Formats: sequence, structure tokens, C-alpha cells
Amino acid sequence: MQRYIALQKIVESGSFSRAAEILGYTQSGISQMISSLEDEMSLRLLNRSRSGVKLTPEGEALYPFIERSIFQYQAMQEKAKEIRGLEAGLIRIGTISSITCHWMPQLIRKFQLRYPNVQFLFHQGDYSSIPEWIRSGAVDFGFIAPEAVRDLQTITVKEGEMLAVLPEGHRLAGEEKIRLEELTAEPFILLEEGHFSEPLNAFHSAGLEPDVKYRIHDDYAIMTMVEAGLGVSILAELVLRRTCYRIVILPLEPKVMRTLAVGYKDRDSLPIASRYFIDFIMENLDELP
Repeated sequence: MQRYIALQKIVESGSFSRAAEILGYTQSGISQMISSLEDEMSLRLLNRSRSGVKLTPEGEALYPFIERSIFQYQAMQEKAKEIRGLEAGLIRIGTISSITCHWMPQLIRKFQLRYPNVQFLFHQGDYSSIPEWIRSGAVDFGFIAPEAVRDLQTITVKEGEMLAVLPEGHRLAGEEKIRLEELTAEPFILLEEGHFSEPLNAFHSAGLEPDVKYRIHDDYAIMTMVEAGLGVSILAELVLRRTCYRIVILPLEPKVMRTLAVGYKDRDSLPIASRYFIDFIMENLDELP
């Protein structure tokens, strides 16, 4: 199996030396593994050139089988850990920036008081990429908009309000509430979240079309651009709880809500550490902002 993993790391990094560094082997040790694998298969799997290392056509044909073998091996290892109990494990989560910043630190801190050897791996994404990662097995579970998926199991976690974000001194900054139609006359900065967007849905449900000038994946970059007077936006109240930006935050009329859920393919096939952590999240909902 180590030969397969060595090949995978070479392909991912494009370098024998980088793969050796990642795996903790010498470069000659990695070269010997690949030579042994090529001898066993009687095929040349890799081509070296000045531009890096690439799979040969034969290597490309075999590589999906090698990846599946690695995945199955890792799944077997995880199952062995499960059999031994929750002594250790890796929880792979697809998440968005507001949850990573405002929920995860306190949840992880409390969870690791019970299970100190569990590790976490976050994949930061959006409403399109996270469901795809769940389907492909790149993450165990993820935070998603339940309205945006039909083929995953979901548990609703929280519903939160979304708020208008304006630069200081804006003509609407003195209002108590902002009507959606008032924002259509402004350059709009859209949080790019894949094929699903709560603000766009709210505009379209009201028969309105915002003047989207910018699409950005990062909430904090949007706040910086609003602060600079480049436009207005609508962001989740959760991400606006702690901000040092010179911006004005106001409620919308009608309200725009965001529903967040935990999504996964099948609970029974989840690693035990991930199942425990999902249950832990649900137990601690009242403590989440």
C-alpha cells in the first residue's frame, strides 16, 4: 500500500522530492518504491521531465484503481479504529467561513475535552462544492443549504437572519430597515456560494433583480469592499457579529433568512468520530451564536 500512496503523493505534488518530504522517506526510497511497482506491473507509470513528473498513458489508465485501493485501505483503517473505540480519528468537514470562524472553535474545544486524540480537517467551500465533496467522499459531512440538495441526508442545525451591509455615510444608512427594492438601485456585491444564494432567491421571489457588480467567495473581502464604497451587500448575521470594518448593518424588509443543515450520504457509513461530532453539534445548538 505504501507504494500506491507514494505514487499518489508524487502525482499530487508533481515531484519525487516533495513526495518524499510529505511521507517522511528519502528520495531514493520513494524512487525504489516506484521502480518496484513498475516492475510488478511491467509498465512504466511515470515520466520525468524538467517541467515535473506526470503519469504515462498507462499510468493514467491505472491511477483511478490505485486511488480506489488507497481509499478502501484508509476506510479499512478507519473501521479498525472504530472497532477499537473512539480512541482517535480524523473528522473531515466541508464548511463555510462564518461557521469555521464562529462555531467551530468553541465546539472543537469542548469536544476535545472528551476525545483529545480526534483530529479535524476543514475543507472551505460553498453550497455547490460542499455537496460534491460529500458525494465523492472527500469530506465526511458538511454544512449545506438543505433547499439546495435532494440526494443527501440532512439535519437542520440553525436558521439565521441575513442583513444589509452598507458603507458609512450611505444615503440609506440612517434607515431603521432596508427594503429589498432599495438595494436594486445600488452596485451589489454578491457572496458567491455556488448555484444557490439566499439573497438572490429573496430578490427574485420579490420580482426584483439586483445590479450585481462583483461576485466574491469571501465574506470578509466583501466587507472590505463595502467599506471602500464599492457597493452594498447582504451577509449572514453570524459573520457580522464581530467586525472591525467601518460599515453599517441594518435589518431587511422583508426578512431574508438562511437555513443551515448538516449533510451526509449515509449516517451508518460515517466514521464513528464524525457521527459523535454531529451528535455533539446537535446537543450544543443552544450555545451556538
